[in-house]
Amino acid sequence: MPSPFPGMDPFIEGQLWGDFHAGFVPVLRELLIPHVRPNYTVNVERYVFLVDEDGEQVEHHYAPDASVVEGGGLPGSAPAGATATLAPHVLTLPMPSNVAQKYLVIRSRERGDVVALIEVLSPWNKRAADGQPEYLQKRANYLRTETHIIEIDLLRVGSRLPTIEPLPPGDYFAFVARAGRRPKVDVFAWMMRDRLPTIPIPLKEGDDDVALDLQEAHDLTYDRGGYDYALDYGRDPEPPLSEGDREWAATILRTRPTAAGPPTAET
Repeated sequence: MPSPFPGMDPFIEGQLWGDFHAGFVPVLRELLIPHVRPNYTVNVERYVFLVDEDGEQVEHHYAPDASVVEGGGLPGSAPAGATATLAPHVLTLPMPSNVAQKYLVIRSRERGDVVALIEVLSPWNKRAADGQPEYLQKRANYLRTETHIIEIDLLRVGSRLPTIEPLPPGDYFAFVARAGRRPKVDVFAWMMRDRLPTIPIPLKEGDDDVALDLQEAHDLTYDRGGYDYALDYGRDPEPPLSEGDREWAATILRTRPTAAGPPTAET
């Protein structure tokens, strides 16, 4: 069942963003492949960062998926079978965990060189005091190359990507930074009540752009995730809506169709 909202469902951000992000990126790939084959490949890749139990980033570096350390015990450690003279208290350490974020890489099939990167921003790379500096450094490295950079911001919370001129009004944004036009960037801005746009994905010089329908990707992800019943539409969206958007959303939810059949009559 589709979302009751015409564009981005505002309830996803505060409830199921991680799940949505994980499903949305592969759907983007699915939509792109028929239009770029056989000259380009589209791969889902990821980077890993460390966060503590409260979701705050622990270290500003990319962590490998796994590491193997070879060697014996710590210097000065007791040999196997030694008897401790003091019984330990067994407590629990706050352990950081690996969080992986997916993104898309478009490569030339013939040469294997990276043509375009597509990033769907997360709360982590929009927190100015946490992950955004690292993300912007990663972004700066790619901006120095001949790679097209496409960034999709479907979050109302957090710091926006920086531009020299003020961003246009919008709840959501997409940035298309073509390698041959930088530092100029095409910025697509739209409001919550609008349909998500179709944006261009540039390829190598001489090849036409590919049109990527973000609304279609949203709707497929929503339907496959069963968000019509997984989302709690009785809760207030996070971050909070403006008064006008709150009334607009309430009107939509009062008359939305449900899995049971006819529109509801919620108050």
